[in-house]
Amino acid sequence: MITTGLRQKMRAVGPGILFAGAAIGVSHLVQSTRAGAGYGFDLLWAVALVLVFKYPFFQYAHRYTAATGESLLQGYRRLGVWALALFMGVVVISSFITMAAVTLVTAGLAGALLGVDISLTLLSLILLVLIMGMLLVGHYRLLDGLMKIMVLVLGLLTLVAVAIAAAHGPVGDPEFAHPSVWSVGGLTFLLALMGWMPAPLDIGAWSSLWILEKHRGNATPPTMGECLLDFNLGYAATIVLAFAFVSFGALVMFGTGVEFSPSGIVFSRQLVDMYAGTLGSWSRWLIALVAFITMVSTTITVLDGYARTLAAGTTLLVRPAAPPPRWATPFFMGLLVTLAVLIIAFFISGMRALVDVATVLAFLTAPLVAVLNFQVVRAPHIQAKDRPGRWLTGFSWAGIVFLTGFGVAWLYVRLIS
Repeated sequence: MITTGLRQKMRAVGPGILFAGAAIGVSHLVQSTRAGAGYGFDLLWAVALVLVFKYPFFQYAHRYTAATGESLLQGYRRLGVWALALFMGVVVISSFITMAAVTLVTAGLAGALLGVDISLTLLSLILLVLIMGMLLVGHYRLLDGLMKIMVLVLGLLTLVAVAIAAAHGPVGDPEFAHPSVWSVGGLTFLLALMGWMPAPLDIGAWSSLWILEKHRGNATPPTMGECLLDFNLGYAATIVLAFAFVSFGALVMFGTGVEFSPSGIVFSRQLVDMYAGTLGSWSRWLIALVAFITMVSTTITVLDGYARTLAAGTTLLVRPAAPPPRWATPFFMGLLVTLAVLIIAFFISGMRALVDVATVLAFLTAPLVAVLNFQVVRAPHIQAKDRPGRWLTGFSWAGIVFLTGFGVAWLYVRLIS
């Protein structure tokens, strides 16, 4: 029998699952599968390290909002205008590229699923207009309900596929030797893999805003325990599925001589063929539909999260005492849609290149966001009991060193190459 306390905590679950839904998209379906296909199991260490070292900085968004009832953006503003302005600079630079990269993958899956022969630019425009309309009509409740279902369905289906592939054993040449990870190309892919694993650090602000939206109008705000349970459930899902997608790529594609295409539609067909070849041809349409809906869900969360962040952040910079005007979020949604489609139009032939640009950018800016989150959660207005303890503090310093070190190493290799 479920106790009243556990039932109350489960009612707070939502923003953490939205976080998982945003993460289990390009970083998992694309980058993790590419890692397994290109390097076998040899990059599992990189996936594990980045998941471990990014954990505290994502958790701090939930911790800060639970402790203060404020968004993470308000926490940056308390540090100073400079802190919020720096963060918003990262958001402005990354938001349109990220929106374009996510939409391009989604449009590729739509083309593969429907078998249509129209341009990815037009498909992307249609998808984004429909998603924007859904968000403006359905608001947060649509996000919350859809993601809980899709994360569960995709998770179960992926784990079944990996289990069957493992039972069959690797299909590639066991003597196949992959290229060096420590070359310029290898390091570029390594940072691309880690940049969005499980997600860019700046999306912590989305979680913070989603917590406030979920509990808007509630007489009792969520407790620290409820918020951390919600986050940990979502983060656990991203960990399990990250390892699953790397394993699936390693078992099904590594050593076969087949490489993923940079074309969005071709890549999507290859991805569906991987699943269908393992589960059986009966599963092709089911796999294609689930993968498509998963990426649609990711596109929804990215559009909603960035629009909310841009609306709230710019308002805090200009009028810190006022809430964002009602037109702000729809305006930024429209701007994101417009610029994402323009970016896709110019990068139409290179989905892989666009994804790598977005993910490397996310990794290179990660140390800045990590430091800001670490500073915010230790601010004087946070009660001592709500600040990170000794082990989490040490963990955070190690994470900052890790994120900075890999970024410097990549820049060094790029400069001497």
